[in-house]
Amino acid sequence: MTDQVSERRPARGSVHADLLAQYGLGVALGEVLPVGSMPQPAAPSGAPAALQNLVSLAVQLCYAQYGAINVITEDEFHQIAALGLEPLMCAREDSLCGQVFRYGHTVVVADCTEDARFRANPFVDGRFGAVRFYATTPLLTTEGVPLGTLCIFDEHPGELTEQQAAGLETLAAQVVDVLDLQLRTRQLDATVSELRRSNELLGEFAGRISHDLRGPLTNVVGLAELAEDEPALQEGTAGTYFKRIGASALRMSAMVENLLGYSRVGGATRRDPVSLAEVVSAAVDDLGHHVDGVRVTVDDFTGHADREQLRVLIQNLVANAVAYARPGLPPSVHITGSGSPAFWRLDVADNGKGIPEEDYDRVLEPLVRLEREGDPAGTGIGLATCVRIAQAHDGHLAFDRTPGGGLTVRVWFGSGPG
Repeated sequence: MTDQVSERRPARGSVHADLLAQYGLGVALGEVLPVGSMPQPAAPSGAPAALQNLVSLAVQLCYAQYGAINVITEDEFHQIAALGLEPLMCAREDSLCGQVFRYGHTVVVADCTEDARFRANPFVDGRFGAVRFYATTPLLTTEGVPLGTLCIFDEHPGELTEQQAAGLETLAAQVVDVLDLQLRTRQLDATVSELRRSNELLGEFAGRISHDLRGPLTNVVGLAELAEDEPALQEGTAGTYFKRIGASALRMSAMVENLLGYSRVGGATRRDPVSLAEVVSAAVDDLGHHVDGVRVTVDDFTGHADREQLRVLIQNLVANAVAYARPGLPPSVHITGSGSPAFWRLDVADNGKGIPEEDYDRVLEPLVRLEREGDPAGTGIGLATCVRIAQAHDGHLAFDRTPGGGLTVRVWFGSGPG
């Protein structure tokens, strides 16, 4: 440990200001304080509260009266956490740490009044304070760039053992770890916000495209049906072509409708207490003749959810259960809810073909289908839509086997264990 000047230099100017801003420490607010002006209360820094505990540990470790974590800009000195005094700000040249910040290593001064570097400092000679004992260590990023200092001081002379000095340096590293965590959190928040915005734009794009395609497809389907009704076009190659055109247009129309539905769900939710039995009844009514002969039972439960999105989810899951029924076995779907209204789980159990466990994750992706022999045509959008609805409710979706055969889809609503 030495007080000699090293080759390391702190970042200066706008580069340093940008770095501090990235760490959430853009503290140089207002006009720069003139050298020799009285210190002022420090501006709010946005620093994590955990830093206060590290200051307390430093003071206790070194048996000092005061301690502070400081951010040092090109012109100013800001205390962002302090013990024994209110955080202050002053001109960099007036601060003790500002004078030795460029050293890049720990500095320990037993008595500042006997040190030529500090005896005329306003925090030593009585103008701003009467510091005698002083120790400081830099806060260095992983790239070696100094952000500020961790210091302790007292109004009486003192000294540090080698173990105390090493402990002070360890605490300084912990301060940087806390600041790094804050930096990573800020970066993650920015990334999540950008992803959310991209998903919203993608959903809007899918919605617009789907909406724009509905008109032309409706015309194609209508014209194909009219052509099939023309006696002269019902036989021969032309009749076959028109039937294929109509069937293809219907499949495309179904895909467009599913894409439009997918783009509409998963955003903002209006969560109210809803009766599961009432929502299931509405979903079954919407499916109409598609569920003729299907046994759909429900145990009523009241949970918080967006009623319309819950109806879409149940409608998709019941429709899937019917579409993928086992040959020769009448489809049966049992729907239950469990938990508390704020955090609950929906179970939709069927007796159909099920899904192989190795395909559980794959089938949740948009436009993915298993393409098994005997499976009906589909778009691969239904389950992906259900996933979006679950995520919009701070939940998730998972699969399980139905006892006796079939698939159970479990959907969690609300934040909680599960």
